Amino acid sequence: MPRISLALPICVNIRALAMSHPSQDSIPFVDLSWQHAPLEGAIQAAIGTVVAEGDFILGDALTEFESRFAAACGTNFGIGVGCGTDALALGLAACGLGPGDEVLLPANTFIATLLGVLRIGATPVLVDCDRATALLDLTAAQAAITPRTRAIIPVHLYGQMVSPGQLFDLASRHQLTIFEDAAQAHLAVREGYTAGSLGLAAAFSFYPSKNLGALGDGGMIVTADEGVAQKARSLRNYGSTRKYYHTEPAGTNSRLDTLQAAVLNLKLPHLLGWNQARYALAQHYDYRLASLADYGLIPMRNESGSGHVYHLYVIRVIPPCPIDRDALQAHLTTANIQTGIHYPVPCHLQPAFQNLGYCPGSFPQAETLSQEILSLPMYPGMTLDQVDRVVDTMVEAVCAPAYLEVGAG
Repeated sequence: MPRISLALPICVNIRALAMSHPSQDSIPFVDLSWQHAPLEGAIQAAIGTVVAEGDFILGDALTEFESRFAAACGTNFGIGVGCGTDALALGLAACGLGPGDEVLLPANTFIATLLGVLRIGATPVLVDCDRATALLDLTAAQAAITPRTRAIIPVHLYGQMVSPGQLFDLASRHQLTIFEDAAQAHLAVREGYTAGSLGLAAAFSFYPSKNLGALGDGGMIVTADEGVAQKARSLRNYGSTRKYYHTEPAGTNSRLDTLQAAVLNLKLPHLLGWNQARYALAQHYDYRLASLADYGLIPMRNESGSGHVYHLYVIRVIPPCPIDRDALQAHLTTANIQTGIHYPVPCHLQPAFQNLGYCPGSFPQAETLSQEILSLPMYPGMTLDQVDRVVDTMVEAVCAPAYLEVGAG
């Protein structure tokens, strides 16, 4: 185990720090109460309006939310669906992708991205990531292109977009359809582009913990292409554009409930402010963690400035840190601080997908990253004092081994 120099000021007063907050209240990973409490009356009223009107499926509130959310993304059409996974699968199908088509996507994404490709019968081609940002490595993506490659899915992971300029260059040179997985990037911006406006279409999730979350599952496809929008609307509604007349054999039942749309419509005007609050918290994390870089606690690199919407705040735990990621997470848990890992097992190592033909070592950056990453508490309503407590608790964890070693001598 590497020894840490106690001369660094970050380790001063370690004994006092270790005793400073053992009985404090827990810091949750996500807390939605701050968001819902002030909106409770308005939420109840919005739900009451839908109940009174009785248009629970494909109702007026859904139509309004689809239009407003698409406009916020800088595009023309929104198609509300049952969940983010359906937004991926139905959106890809609406873009004309299917069996025989290869689709590039990162190995270090949530499994829904992969499932969306498999559901349309296309062939997923996994690609490694950049360990500093966790985003899709576009150089690796280019190396994976074959004559059958039709599309690329940039996953805007943790709230930061893949570079639009580099993405456009790759897609234009190889005639690839861009389909964005923007499930973690509501209103993220990079190089003047808003998430959802880069590709032929994009998929969003409104899972409750997302930057814009429903009171249950929900998703949306956004696109500037009217033909794609029409097909997506048909696919989500039994392959039908009008009642009892079905033109799409792959149609299914996946419609964003009007009740959920009414709640999302109410929350949408607050989204920009909530994102700004996340960014302010991230800046404070960055400031406090700067002195821990020599201890191997490294935030994921932000290449988007204030356009990063920090759905998650993720650090890497790397040498010369005297303890590994799991030990650090356990220390935080003992201090009543909740954390997460996004994601502990890359897609190609998941037991369900061994048939894809990949093996350990296929994507070394993603595999190494999966053992390093730790997601810290992040939500609007979190206080700077809570951020300080999270960082102070990590100081305890990385400095205590050296302190105890010296003390034992």
